[in-house]
Amino acid sequence: MYVRHRLDASLGDVLFGAAACAGVWGRDGLVARALASCGAGRDGLVCLSVRTGWDLWLGASGLGEGDEVLASAITHPEMGRIARLRGLRVVPVDLDPATLAPGVGALEASVSARTRVVLVAHLFGGRLDLGPVSRFCGEHGLSLVEDCAQAFAGPGEVGHPEADVSMYSFGTLKTATAFGGAVLRVRDGEVLGRMREIEADYPVQTRREYAGRLLKGILLLGASRPGVYGFLIRACARLGLDLDGLVDVATKSHAVGVPDGELLRRIRRRPCAPLISLLLRRLRRFDRGRLAARTAAGERLSDALGPYVMRPGSGSLGRTHWIFPVVVHDPDELVEGLRRRGFDASRATSSIVALSPPDGAPEPFEAARMMAGIVFLPAPIGLPEKEMGRLASVVNGLAVPRRDAGRLLA
Repeated sequence: MYVRHRLDASLGDVLFGAAACAGVWGRDGLVARALASCGAGRDGLVCLSVRTGWDLWLGASGLGEGDEVLASAITHPEMGRIARLRGLRVVPVDLDPATLAPGVGALEASVSARTRVVLVAHLFGGRLDLGPVSRFCGEHGLSLVEDCAQAFAGPGEVGHPEADVSMYSFGTLKTATAFGGAVLRVRDGEVLGRMREIEADYPVQTRREYAGRLLKGILLLGASRPGVYGFLIRACARLGLDLDGLVDVATKSHAVGVPDGELLRRIRRRPCAPLISLLLRRLRRFDRGRLAARTAAGERLSDALGPYVMRPGSGSLGRTHWIFPVVVHDPDELVEGLRRRGFDASRATSSIVALSPPDGAPEPFEAARMMAGIVFLPAPIGLPEKEMGRLASVVNGLAVPRRDAGRLLA
């Protein structure tokens, strides 16, 4: 069984992090070196997660009760939730399925006198063209925040020059994972200073907790082998266990669904020294060859898919295929059909959702339609060419609507 997502880490990386948990060095020097290695420098901040950084920026930016955030209609649900907990109104803005960018027309339809921020998310390993959004923000006097959690492409990535904040994640499933941590680039020095002051009062993540994340990383590396993964799927089927739920436990932070106070407690912490130490290692040893191989494999699979398979983000910039989504008319049938043929597809590899609009805001129809039909295919990188061709053939066959299947076979 070919896995849906390959962990972007080696056993050596995980063992390095485990050894760092026994170290005695402090955090401050590691933070400075990590920021320098990433390219963020004096404008940077290392924090526990992108959600931590977003919460810090909101708290330091002087926004008032009832101010509005226009957000990409597809994003992590906790980004909107954190803003709402600060008394802000979050308005999702519909996306172009090809570029995954919020349309300027949709932005214009959503902006109001209380709008203060536009939050955009780069999805699935590609980057959207921020030029039109940036011009919109300039015309309306709005702050532009870009969530680059799924789009890291190596050290030197510092975000769009017109963005007020650029946020990069190094969580368990992310490119160059450090099993946690985020790097932010903040252009306003005064806001960044306030963010650092707020964060300085946060408790530090315990080494024991971080060691537990590393242990899960070792288990995930072992389970990603096709033979082992196939055994796990069969075992879960026999025992009546939910494989997607087990994967979720191993890879995500489980803030979704927890009470508001617990969510804030979890994100309002500082990363421990071992996490920053592993982050520094991942940045200094970033494997551009692996990224290029992943990109090339994703492009080959994309080229092999037929006209009934929609590729979200097919027109986005710099596609690196962090994950590989498709949209089809019957997603459940595709998932089941692929699993029967040895490919572990899923509808829930990523935590992203289509945000629901508040009362009086436009419905993001394109975003909702896309998420209703989305399926995440197995990672193309590492698939033998013959198996990649078989994967594309199965997807193409199952993606054809039944009303058209007879015509195509005639």
